[in-house]
Amino acid sequence: MIHEALRNELINAGADIVGFSDLKGIPKGDISHLQNGISIAVIKNLNQGTISLLTRLQKKAAMILKKEGYKYFSIPPDSDRVKGSFISKLYPLFTHKIAATSAGLGWIGRNGLLINPDHGPRLSLATVLTDAPLQAGAPVEFSRCGECTLCVDFCPSKAITGSDWSRSKPFVELVILDNCRSHKKKSRAVTDKPNCGLCINICPYGRKNAKKH
Repeated sequence: MIHEALRNELINAGADIVGFSDLKGIPKGDISHLQNGISIAVIKNLNQGTISLLTRLQKKAAMILKKEGYKYFSIPPDSDRVKGSFISKLYPLFTHKIAATSAGLGWIGRNGLLINPDHGPRLSLATVLTDAPLQAGAPVEFSRCGECTLCVDFCPSKAITGSDWSRSKPFVELVILDNCRSHKKKSRAVTDKPNCGLCINICPYGRKNAKKH
């Protein structure tokens, strides 16, 4: 079946996790006919070109879909950085996290990031929308952060509101983006690094497997 071929090819090519989702009613407009999603996840590693790897994996998925006669639309991993493009306008309406939670890869934590049970918030994502018949995973409906508030308590910019995500309220304000961006800008001026990363490093789900990678 097409979903097994996709999973095997993508895992063999370097994906850490591949998930499939039923997105009926979510894609709108010109992509409304693409009702299924392929979520491709790799463990973040700035030294090994995570974005380049995800882009190659998307191209491989597209090649398989095209060969089998299915339509597809790739939402690239850095789509939110492409200012003024069609992709950048679409991204706020359909994010990688919508596809990933719909595929059962995890939930959205209080830090606004996808939290995977095994890798925490240490995954980078890319998405391919398609009309191919896929065996969808069971979506995650609610946050599983429980009583943990480590990312809220230790956020240096006080950007994390402490709110809980659920599929019924996917756009609840989890992070005050202006606070986060301001802190990153100040940090870059001092350390020459663009990201803070504390909310990733402090997450218990991420820490338990961090030493393995």
